[in-house]
Amino acid sequence: MRLVLTRPQDDSERSAIALRARGHDVLVAPLMRIETVNASLRPHWGAIIITSANAAAAIATHEMRDALIKLPVYAVGKRSADAARAACFADVSSAGGDLRDLILMIAEHRPDKSAPLLYLAGEDRAGDLIGDLAVHGIAAELAVVYRAVTAPFPSKLIAALRAGEVDGVLHFSRRSADNYVDGAKKAGIAAQSLSVRHFCLSPQVAEPLITAGAAKVAVAARPDEAALLGLVEATQG
Repeated sequence: MRLVLTRPQDDSERSAIALRARGHDVLVAPLMRIETVNASLRPHWGAIIITSANAAAAIATHEMRDALIKLPVYAVGKRSADAARAACFADVSSAGGDLRDLILMIAEHRPDKSAPLLYLAGEDRAGDLIGDLAVHGIAAELAVVYRAVTAPFPSKLIAALRAGEVDGVLHFSRRSADNYVDGAKKAGIAAQSLSVRHFCLSPQVAEPLITAGAAKVAVAARPDEAALLGLVEATQG
């Protein structure tokens, strides 16, 4: 199939490698770009929580980096855990890939109960991790260290949709799905953009597409990349 990836550039390129290895033709057309936010951070924390690889990458140039990388990290899944290790965090624990697994892991293994945890996050987030941890008696504070900025609808994507050269689009976040729907409307290709298959990471991601009228929407069994790529393979033909 000819598939479209609308994630930020680095994430799309990584996903494209996996899809091309499976024999697909991939068009990388980012509808967002990631910007680092220079958050003000104090030095004393019990551990760090990350739910995105972007959070780990954002710390690379922060003035508190050397102190932060000495702390234990609780990552939501393999991708964010790998990014934390790449950013030189040494003590990294990975949950099963969703917030519930992450919360349970932290509740069971939190090493320092005397200091709050630091949640390094993006400007747009799903769920209420701080509130969910509080239910378990765990104090945590949020620091926004990156944001996703909407990018213009690429001309190459407009041309491919108009020509009927797209079989499916992969959507990894609700924000990217919203950007896709809005960008297609502005480009005058709403009908073409909704007629293709849409592979979504979760029901929340799928919602803007279904609301807009997309009929061929499939949702991954789990909210992780491996499940989404498996969905693509399972729905060919």
